[in-house]
Amino acid sequence: MTELIETPTENPTEKIDFDPVLLPVLAGRFETIVREMTNTLFRTGRSSVLNMARDFSCCIVTADNELLACAEGLQVHVLGAGMQTESMTRLHPELAPGDAYLHNDPFLGNTHTADHTILVPVFYGGQHLFTAAAKAHQGDCGNAEPTTYMAFAEDIYAEGGLNFPCVAIQRDYSDVEDIIRMCRRRIRVPDIWYGDYLATLGAARVGERRIIELVDKYGPETVQQFVTEWLNYSERSMAAAIARLPERQLTASSTHDPIDCAPEGIPITVKLDIKPADGKIVVDLRDNPDCIPAGFNLSQATATSGAIIGILNAIPEDVPRNSGAFRRIEVELREGCIVGIPPEPMSTSLATTNVLERVINPVQRAFAQLGFGHGLAEGGGACGAGFAVISGVDRRNDTDRPYVNQLVVGSNGGPGTPTCDGWVTYCMPDAAMVVYSDSVEVLEQRFPMRVSHIRLLTDSGGAGQFRGAPATEVAFGPTDTDMTVYYFADFAQHPALGVLGGAPGSPVTLRRDNADGSSVDLDPIGDTTLGAGDIVVGAEAGGGGYGDPYLRDPALVLDDVVEGWISADSAAGSYGVALIRDADGHYRVNEEATRTLRARSPR
Repeated sequence: MTELIETPTENPTEKIDFDPVLLPVLAGRFETIVREMTNTLFRTGRSSVLNMARDFSCCIVTADNELLACAEGLQVHVLGAGMQTESMTRLHPELAPGDAYLHNDPFLGNTHTADHTILVPVFYGGQHLFTAAAKAHQGDCGNAEPTTYMAFAEDIYAEGGLNFPCVAIQRDYSDVEDIIRMCRRRIRVPDIWYGDYLATLGAARVGERRIIELVDKYGPETVQQFVTEWLNYSERSMAAAIARLPERQLTASSTHDPIDCAPEGIPITVKLDIKPADGKIVVDLRDNPDCIPAGFNLSQATATSGAIIGILNAIPEDVPRNSGAFRRIEVELREGCIVGIPPEPMSTSLATTNVLERVINPVQRAFAQLGFGHGLAEGGGACGAGFAVISGVDRRNDTDRPYVNQLVVGSNGGPGTPTCDGWVTYCMPDAAMVVYSDSVEVLEQRFPMRVSHIRLLTDSGGAGQFRGAPATEVAFGPTDTDMTVYYFADFAQHPALGVLGGAPGSPVTLRRDNADGSSVDLDPIGDTTLGAGDIVVGAEAGGGGYGDPYLRDPALVLDDVVEGWISADSAAGSYGVALIRDADGHYRVNEEATRTLRARSPR
């Protein structure tokens, strides 16, 4: 099956008569509305995965289901937003002002069950013009186990989470209490969920109010003309960016580490057909394995988003990120494919992580085949100890209060690029730039836990003319009562790859240090229950390097050693840069020895 993201206009260069000054002004106004929605959710969310890590996204979609504005939303959250609003308009043909819909169904356009989306149709003069959407990852979604990622669930029934196939949760601005009761009964932390629901709903309602104010000021006709021209302008921008690329067919692959039902790993192949004359890129994901009886299958929204994210990472940043630009990207998917369109009731519990990163990474890496200056290396994409879901009972203050929460205290190393080194606070490929790191101090106040350390690991980033960023290592455990820790780390056997001579980043590691002094290595995907004095210690994945390390400026290598990014041994062994350390412990480059080392290189 071929899934066309948007149908291109017959003539994408055709312009309508619209004020060229007002065009960016209104584009900025819509982006500002989304940022206010985002700030509302961030400031009022109850769970730390929202009000610290910011694992949520807001956006505005047109009435005909085109993404218009998304500001700083997670790309995997917002790029498929039109799929969710399409199901809203199809399932609810009688939309009305005051409606709000709760949608987390991965078979109707959502990402995965843990992402609850509030959709608010925005009316003006009785006409549905836009939909304000806010999607938030939940602290707990009612899964059979206290984690929002069910790696080994064979289907959605084994996941056990609450599924809302775009159901009305408000009518005439009032809650549908039946839905609220369902959630409060089934979710382990009902007050946390309800607080997050109010925050998500509030963000969408803020968007509704601000859009109505905007239409009041400029008039519906002007705003609708703006939408048409802005999306067409975005399409022209994307077509122009593609037209500057050479005509090529590219293929790249990546492999998810082995799991029980895929003992050889999960190989992912991406094929790109760059058509500069047509201003189009076609991504073919059909030549991949079938769905598996586990939570690693991608939903249609995440499979599509993964291909688009990889392309967006490899084109100029000034191309707007909206459905107009996406008209120039065609993603070919296959029903029943692990990176395609999953049939019910296949589990997609990990659809926003593991295999998704194995789509994004090879797409952006494929562009490096066009030569230096194109594409990126692979970024680390593990969800190990630093992204674990913790659960237990908090008995502090003489209470027995259950808790469930995803941590974001670690970070994978960002990929080397044609112009700069990898980003240290990268997070992972699908969440780069957006997700924040938790505050350790606040975590220790909220939960009965102690974080022993969070540190960057020397020599964990892949060497390159522009090196990959290092991985973080984190260590934490409970203060008194037992804590169960769920982790789902890929990249232990297949680390992030470099390009054009760049080296791969470091792999994931996990272990458990027990209170009695013993230590045991942990499987990268699984769970463990820690008692008082036990800690889990895990390193995420380093980023791949870009370009030949021997072409890196020796002065930059010296700086890397001084700053602790790499060791002096790696400077010589990986970069061919010899250093001298004086009596005061200061390093300097031995230029003659460096020339000798680099001259002997077989590179």
